[in-house]
Amino acid sequence: MSERHTYLVTCPKGLESLIEQELLNWQAEGVRQTVAGVYCQGPLELGYRLCLWSRLANRVLLILDEWQVQNIDELYDGVKQIDWLQHIQAEGTLAIDFSGRLPGVNHSHFGAQRVKDAIVDQIREQTGRRPSIDAKQPDIRVAVHVHRHRATLSLDLAGESLHRRGYRLQSGIAPMKENLASALLLRAAWPDTAAKGGRLLDPMCGSGTILLEAAQMALDIAPGLARWQYGFMRWKQHDNALWQRLREEAQARKEAGLERGCAEIRGYDADPRVIKVAEANIERAGLAKWVKVMVKEVAALSKPSHVQDQAPGLLICNPPYGERLSDTPVLVHLYRHLGERLIEHFQDWNAAVFTGNPELGKQMRLRSHKQYKFFNGALPCELLLFKVEEPYIVRAVEARTQEEAQVQLSEGASMFANRLRKNLKGLSKWVKKEQIDAYRLYDADMPEYAVAIDLYHDYLHVQEYAPPKSINADKAQQRLNEVLAALPVVTGIRPDRIVLKQRQRQAGRAQYERLDQQGKLLEVVEDGCKLLVNLTDYLDTGLFLDHRPVRRRIQQLAKDKHVLNLFCYTATATVHAAKGGARSTTSVDMSRTYLDWGRKNLAVNGFSERFHRFEQADCFKWLDDCKDKFDLIFMDPPSFSNSKRMDDVLDIQRDHVRLIRMAMRCLAPGGLLIFSNNLRSFSLDYGALHNLDIQDVTKQSFDPDFARNTRIHQCFEIRAKNG
Repeated sequence: MSERHTYLVTCPKGLESLIEQELLNWQAEGVRQTVAGVYCQGPLELGYRLCLWSRLANRVLLILDEWQVQNIDELYDGVKQIDWLQHIQAEGTLAIDFSGRLPGVNHSHFGAQRVKDAIVDQIREQTGRRPSIDAKQPDIRVAVHVHRHRATLSLDLAGESLHRRGYRLQSGIAPMKENLASALLLRAAWPDTAAKGGRLLDPMCGSGTILLEAAQMALDIAPGLARWQYGFMRWKQHDNALWQRLREEAQARKEAGLERGCAEIRGYDADPRVIKVAEANIERAGLAKWVKVMVKEVAALSKPSHVQDQAPGLLICNPPYGERLSDTPVLVHLYRHLGERLIEHFQDWNAAVFTGNPELGKQMRLRSHKQYKFFNGALPCELLLFKVEEPYIVRAVEARTQEEAQVQLSEGASMFANRLRKNLKGLSKWVKKEQIDAYRLYDADMPEYAVAIDLYHDYLHVQEYAPPKSINADKAQQRLNEVLAALPVVTGIRPDRIVLKQRQRQAGRAQYERLDQQGKLLEVVEDGCKLLVNLTDYLDTGLFLDHRPVRRRIQQLAKDKHVLNLFCYTATATVHAAKGGARSTTSVDMSRTYLDWGRKNLAVNGFSERFHRFEQADCFKWLDDCKDKFDLIFMDPPSFSNSKRMDDVLDIQRDHVRLIRMAMRCLAPGGLLIFSNNLRSFSLDYGALHNLDIQDVTKQSFDPDFARNTRIHQCFEIRAKNG
């Protein structure tokens, strides 16, 4: 059939220019973009090719007529002008889609009803018979759209949206539509990369949509070839011979593509459930030879090395932007970690990141050279393109500057400065060897200067111990001023990076209460783990520096173990367990604030919550209900707590026997409980726990920065005697 038709090819917003290019490639005429669609003209073969080959279209609408309408009656009359017996059998079936605005039409269902009436009335008048409605599998689907009093009447050749390829029966959370995935791949120049032998990797592949669209492009497989139902199949003007010829041509191209093959396409995801879904979709698409998926965290992301690269590849992904992780600070660190892995492992590759929050892309420390706007449903998004090459890598600028000017210190400040220099020199070799950037520099070494000073990367956290009442307040303030004067001179850290707090003996929950609202998190490194601290908002920073050896011990013991972290605070010990290869972790605390902080700590290290569970609960109640067994349990309860969420007050001296016994019931045979607390007067009741093997490892639980203050905590390793 050589008759010339006018088509409206609909698509998601943002894909119009790509659809236009597709149409020009197929010699379409009169190509003109509109919102979420492109008009064109051509023979019926063009409409069929679009249904079979368009990777971007939603629907292909063959326009039957357009006319001006002022009301519903004029709409009815215009529809009735079409000779419907040329399109449908007298007793056939149809479905009507109505959209737009028209006076007197308050609901799309009413507009569709009047369109149906016009078709049915005409056919009944001519034949005495009438078609019926079938919304699911009609013989023809009629689309009517009214915009600014102009009605457009079309036949929907697609039937159902063309993004449904037929291979995806299941999906993960918030799946991306197939035509949007194809658009991202085209913008990322995947066809060119594939043609040069480059590989594709999606480190957050979900149910595999991007992978499968990429494979179909690389192997020249028509996206509509697996579909057997189209809107034109029972249309009276359907040219079946033409359609079969086009399908045979597409089948031949597919076979040639499979024979030629392509470089491996690989996907990772942290969730084994969605990987199983992806595997089923890949198998259904018949592409298991070319597309491989496996469970892997972003923390383990690296360039596949089992085959030799022939050309630079493309890493493309659709990270969560709110729905799955629901917390922007967590996402900041996810993007930052992704950028770090790209820079470290994917030099000379190209990368494409699809995001609903383009600002997050700046956390990747890569300069995006191109950005494309899209919509994922109604959500505005951007595709950020990166070249993982040196000119595009944003290198960190060293923030610390040395004080070069000589500052005249008072006698007292000079005395304090000398002690500080001595401590810095004494710790310098150890700090360099261990590669840590958060440690205690000074802890009331000189009684008259009663402060604790911790260095966090290029910040100083200074806690003044409240002076006794016998000390003159003016004298105490003078000594504090001397400390603050000496610190920048000795350490080279600017005064605006020195955070000062006053530390008093705390009662109940006071040590956990908020002091400020800045919400600024600083990243420090300890034994290969990235940990987030907040120097301003709370008395404590989120990281107990004195427990560093205990966390290191947990990291060394955690391989293939199920680990429980009770009173987990910000879950730093959980991070060490995960980094050490724990099979699973469970972190329990009553504070949602600190549990969310713990989630961020995991995220910044590239771990998801698939194998790392967080529980907001009273640890006593949780242990009482616990039915699971753990190979390694860490418990560092507060000395005292009267939280409103607890039925009773926690007094660790009084309650430690009951707490230890409850924890031991959850310990697997051969397992280990590490119990610690910071009550200086604490005395373990060995008699009440005589049936347990208890080792006091307090002396081994201090690094050199706390060797001057070994009363800050006590630590015990506890096992069952028969274990």
